[in-house]
Amino acid sequence: MDHIVIDGITKSFGAFKALDDVSITIAKGAIHAILGENGAGKTTLMNILYGLYRPDEGQILLDGATLKLASPRDAIAHGIGMIHQHFMLVSSLTVTENIVLGLDRGLDTVDFKTHEKRIRELSKSIGFDIDPQAEIWTLPMGMRQRVEILKALYRKAEVLILDEPTSVLAPGEIGSFLDSLKALRSAGHTILFITHKLEEVMQVADRVTVMRHGKVTDEIDARDTTPRQLARRMVGRDVIMNLKRVKNALGDILLTAENLIATSDRGVRALDNLSFDLRAGEVLGVTGVDGNGQRELGEVIAGLRPLDGGRILVGGRDIGPLGVKARKNEAGIGFVPEDRQTTGLVLDYPVATNLILRDYDRPPASRHGILDFAYMARNAALLVKHYDVRLRSPQQPARFLSGGNQQKVILAREIEAKPRLLIIMQACKGLDIGAIEFVQNTIFDLKKSGVGVLYVSTELEHVMDIADRIAVMYRGRITGILTPDEASPERFGELMAGVGSEVV
Repeated sequence: MDHIVIDGITKSFGAFKALDDVSITIAKGAIHAILGENGAGKTTLMNILYGLYRPDEGQILLDGATLKLASPRDAIAHGIGMIHQHFMLVSSLTVTENIVLGLDRGLDTVDFKTHEKRIRELSKSIGFDIDPQAEIWTLPMGMRQRVEILKALYRKAEVLILDEPTSVLAPGEIGSFLDSLKALRSAGHTILFITHKLEEVMQVADRVTVMRHGKVTDEIDARDTTPRQLARRMVGRDVIMNLKRVKNALGDILLTAENLIATSDRGVRALDNLSFDLRAGEVLGVTGVDGNGQRELGEVIAGLRPLDGGRILVGGRDIGPLGVKARKNEAGIGFVPEDRQTTGLVLDYPVATNLILRDYDRPPASRHGILDFAYMARNAALLVKHYDVRLRSPQQPARFLSGGNQQKVILAREIEAKPRLLIIMQACKGLDIGAIEFVQNTIFDLKKSGVGVLYVSTELEHVMDIADRIAVMYRGRITGILTPDEASPERFGELMAGVGSEVV
């Protein structure tokens, strides 16, 4: 039975046509995957289905009836819920407060005890272990995602739109999450699943739609294809992840972390006497279940979080007294943050401006305190082409780029500054398979040139592809450092759980 029919949807932003006569048929009670490169139009299409955007042309039918969606409230009223790649939660409120926000008039009239009981029961029924009284800011990213799903289900959503849902999950969490999707499908829910992870599509999807440059190029049954065929359909060429792995001679110790102690935003110890070394020309992967101190590690080295104890040395120099700017300019540290929208970009600034934010106050970006707009335009044109950033113009606000293209802008800015030490947090989060290949080969080029790379990621397969050594974190400490040859899923699982570890 056809549950949702997307018929001839077209959407333009100025002169840029984001969607061009898109038509998709989605069966009731199915998991339907939407694939495509960064900027292919997937999220724009889902935002139309959720009432965030209005189409210029075309219509959407639900069970044969034409939908008029003026806002997300209309979509929710028709049983459509969306879990965005960047969560729509109020950090200072509790799980219950976020879930009931908008259900009633004014939180002061809400019977929180009744809602808490119902939310706890719903959470248990779908295998989520969520404390309804927990404040959102205290939860790791994977748990926040579950809150978003719970919020949609609590509003009686029959259709769930999931935008890159596993990008915030640790490897050990993905299997149970996919099992949750299957359980929701068995309960009669229809799931639209936007992802770049082809193996996940093969595990759970019933049908797959492939988009490229705002158009539908294929719609096929998942059982009739393979990951390699899907990759070719996505990017228009064979993508075999031909990584230019190099085994160059490592240089001297570039970064030394000695007994680092730091506190998280929740006021608990995030780094607990953590120590390691990183050599010039080395890629040190750092992995672990999300929320075990990885984010805080990157931030204390970059100077974004205070260090409560220990020392950080770059090239033998203690950088503790240096601020963020001096660490960039004097110590040569580049930093790609975990949260691209909050920390990595100024969303309302044009892409061209975001590309010079690191060195906006120095030549050639500016002279005597005056920005050189001609240079900014030339620089943006070069970097957009080299890093394959999909946009309509470098003057386009970064807010209107897809998540993957926002990530490319940050990578371009930090890599082109030619750092001696590059910290990359979740480098491939939200990137399509072709972009992942490009980013990882770019890191290999940096490694070959003698740059030390601290590569922090919960995506274990990407860490295995690129790292010379892999440090596993658990509760703010390194429980083991392995080479890819020494690694196995079982050993990683033990170290991520703190089992049988030798704390470094």
